[in-house]
Amino acid sequence: MIIILYLSVALIAIAFLVLVISVSKTLNSVKETLNQVSKTMEGIEGQMQGITGETTMLLHKTNALAEDIQQKSEKLNTVVYAVQDVGTTIKSLNESIRRVTNNVTHQVEKNQDKITQVIQWSNVFKEIKDKWSEKREKKLIKQSITNNNENEPQLREVRRARG
Repeated sequence: MIIILYLSVALIAIAFLVLVISVSKTLNSVKETLNQVSKTMEGIEGQMQGITGETTMLLHKTNALAEDIQQKSEKLNTVVYAVQDVGTTIKSLNESIRRVTNNVTHQVEKNQDKITQVIQWSNVFKEIKDKWSEKREKKLIKQSITNNNENEPQLREVRRARG
């Protein structure tokens, strides 16, 4: 029985040795993994510092851009208000023109007979003026012909003297 006891102790010692070797290999594997994780974290930390710097610059540029957009938006608002005022003015002008047109149309309709009489009288005066001008023109032509006939002998003498 003592042999069994020694064999049991030897078996326990071998089992403990296998356990220690397994735990040692596992711990070495964990150590290598943790070393790789540490290196990776160092790389990530460096990248994060770079990203932080770029993010800060981007944030400053974004703020400047937002401020510029705000200023331009305010300037654009004044333009929009001016255009709106122009639209209101044009609308007011159109309404005034519409009122004047309606008033003129109403007055024309109201005074249609008078306007017709004025047009008729103006046509009569034009005809009288045309006839008077025609008579005057005929008279001037007649005088010119008469003057030419009277002056014809004198013109011949002047032409002979020159010629």
